[in-house]
Amino acid sequence: MIMGYIWLVLIAVVLIYGVIIYNGLVNLKHAVSQAWSNIEILLKQRHDELPKLVEACKQYMQFERDTLEKVMQARAAAHTAREKGDVKGVGQAESMMRLGLGNIVATVEAYPELKANQSMQQLLGRITGLENGISDRREFYNEAVNRNNVRIETIPDVFVARSFGFKPADLLVFSEAETSDVDVRALFAR
Repeated sequence: MIMGYIWLVLIAVVLIYGVIIYNGLVNLKHAVSQAWSNIEILLKQRHDELPKLVEACKQYMQFERDTLEKVMQARAAAHTAREKGDVKGVGQAESMMRLGLGNIVATVEAYPELKANQSMQQLLGRITGLENGISDRREFYNEAVNRNNVRIETIPDVFVARSFGFKPADLLVFSEAETSDVDVRALFAR
């Protein structure tokens, strides 16, 4: 009789511990989703600003069409990757777009009348602010992904994670070009 009670208590403790682990994993999964949603909001805002920037630039930079077209192609690729939920694809497309934006900023510096244009400066300021926000949110997202991925791979959580199909999430990584040194000579060679 006493052994029966001991087994019941032991089973109850294991079940309660399993529920606690499950709830913790669910919280982490939703933290990753929320962090991604915050990034998507900023990406969408920046993507909405890009056509305005490109239009303002077109008025002044007739022979810089290649730079503008690359930015718009990267914007389309990023949008497609976001629609598919392809975090790696978003990172690659965003890297291309960030490089293109860097080229636009360098080109704006070469055109005094464009540099002095008030709406151009407002657009560049808005996009720069969004870039900073994206960087901050990317850090939060990657932190949430890392916590999630570590937790679903550690014992005893791994047993609950596998039982209920919890999957690792992808980090949002931009290209190595963003972390490498800037070639200042190339920027001024225009």
